[in-house]
Amino acid sequence: MYELSHFAIQCDDVERAGRFYETVFGWKMSAYHGVGSDEFQRIATADGKHVGAVQSRKFNPAPQRILGFECSISVPDVEAVTRNVELAGGTVLMRKTAIPGVGWIVKFLDSEGNLCCAVAHDRATQ
Repeated sequence: MYELSHFAIQCDDVERAGRFYETVFGWKMSAYHGVGSDEFQRIATADGKHVGAVQSRKFNPAPQRILGFECSISVPDVEAVTRNVELAGGTVLMRKTAIPGVGWIVKFLDSEGNLCCAVAHDRATQ
């Protein structure tokens, strides 16, 4: 637990970004269940391990445009993390939200204004 479990690359054109990273790193892109490939594409390494996603900027909950990778930390309980974020002086941007087939996520700004995510994996969210 509490390990980097996912990163998201914010982009204007998800399909173009997917092709870019396939070419540069040899990553393989695939659609998430029930989500258009123009909104999200899952990133898998050459050995098939899912490590991240390219995602449309329209899903950015932060007040400013994000340039870079948004990272998610694997946690057992996103609600407990939400409470801890608030106690530590962070700002919750997106409370517990289901990601079908993946689990639950919460997005927040840390004390320095960096966007971070916590995800509790639960395949039963389908």
